[in-house]
Amino acid sequence: MATGELTKPVDESELAYGEVITSSGRRSAAKMYEPEAPTSPFTTRQLARLDEALTFASRETGLDFSLYLGELGTDSRAAAEKLHATTSNPANAVLVAVSPGERLIEIVTGKAAYVRLPDRGAKLAVASMVASFKEGDLVRGLVNGLVNALRMLSDQAGPAPR
Repeated sequence: MATGELTKPVDESELAYGEVITSSGRRSAAKMYEPEAPTSPFTTRQLARLDEALTFASRETGLDFSLYLGELGTDSRAAAEKLHATTSNPANAVLVAVSPGERLIEIVTGKAAYVRLPDRGAKLAVASMVASFKEGDLVRGLVNGLVNALRMLSDQAGPAPR
């Protein structure tokens, strides 16, 4: 409405739910905010389990565990190492990278983490994840496999040095 324009009176019975006429004569409408539904294939509970497993493994061992789920590309090892390098402390970090579409799993450890978590321990964790993936339900297999693998990796690494 421009300055000086007249408005016609509105019958309040014509107002929709959440609409009012303000003291200045304007019609104001309240609308419900509904956030977009997440596009993740994981439920909130599954994401919480993964977060809890990552937190537990990191606290128990003093290593910085992180998880990547997604495409790794043709050179999966290089992509995983590049992701690992972006962590806050790469020398003390362990990255578990899983690309379900490509059927690839990469575990990258930093120099300090490798001393406590050699290739043998990482291979056992990968074997555990592969067994979980074969159960049929990919999402449930991912969650269960990753949670079990993180437990295995944290057990292999042992408690944080004091």
